[in-house]
Amino acid sequence: MSELDELGRRWRRALEQWALPPDIVAAAPISPWVHPPEVFRLIDDEVDLTTAAMTAAAVALGAGGTVADIGCGGGRASLPLGAAITEVIGVDDSEAMLGEFRAAAARRGVPARTVAGRWPEVASSVPTVDVVVCHHVVYNVADIVEFVTALTDHARRRVVVELTGRHPQSGLNELWKHFWGLERPSEPTSELLVRIVAATGVEPIVSRSRRPSRRGRLDADQTVALVRRRLCLGPERDEELRALLTTGGDTGVEDYTTVVWSR
Repeated sequence: MSELDELGRRWRRALEQWALPPDIVAAAPISPWVHPPEVFRLIDDEVDLTTAAMTAAAVALGAGGTVADIGCGGGRASLPLGAAITEVIGVDDSEAMLGEFRAAAARRGVPARTVAGRWPEVASSVPTVDVVVCHHVVYNVADIVEFVTALTDHARRRVVVELTGRHPQSGLNELWKHFWGLERPSEPTSELLVRIVAATGVEPIVSRSRRPSRRGRLDADQTVALVRRRLCLGPERDEELRALLTTGGDTGVEDYTTVVWSR
C-alpha cells in the first residue's frame, strides 16, 4: 500500500469515528447535519481580506481570472475577491446555500453561476479555472484523496484550502460527554491533510493563524440553538446548555490552517 493510500484510509477511519449513534440521531428533534444558512451568509463588513487564504487567492488572480468555490456556502471564500473575478462558479450540495451565493454575487456585481452537488461527483460539470478555493469543507469529505486530486486538476494557477486546525466539532467534545457520556475523536487534523496533499505529488505551502471563529457572528440565543442542534438536544435543555457555554471557557477564537498548492 502506498503512503497516499494509507493516509487516505487513515483520514477516512478518523472521520468514521465522528459518526453519531443512530439512536441519538433518530431521537433528535432537528437533524444535527443541517447547516443554518445564516452562519455562512456573506456580510460585507465582516470580511477580512488580510487572511492567508484571501491573500493567496488574490495574488493568484492578479489582474483577473476565473474562480471555482467548492462548498461555496454564501461565498465568503470567493466573492470578496471582487473585481478580479471574471467569473465565479459556486459548487454546493445545498440549494439554500447556492441561493445565498447567487444573491451575494448579484449584490457585488460578480459574474456567477452555480453547480448543485457534491465534489468531486460534479467535477465534470465544472471547467478548469484559474483559482480553486475551498474553505471549511474537507472535514466533511471521506474520500479525501479523490477530493484533493480533483481540486488540483481544476486549477490552472493555484488551489487555496482553508480549514480549522482540528475537526470543527472538537469544541463540543466535553458537551457530548456531559449530555450523552460519549467520548469523541481527536482526528483528523489539518496536519494530516497537509501530509495527504504532499503525498499526491504537489508541494503545499502552509500558513497557520488564530482569529475569531465563524460561530462568533451569532448572538447568544443563536449560539445555544446551533449547539443544541449539533448535540441532538431539545429546547428544554437550553438553560443548562447556556450555563455550560458561559462557564466553559469558549474564547471565540479558533486555529486556522491555509494550504496552498499548484499542480
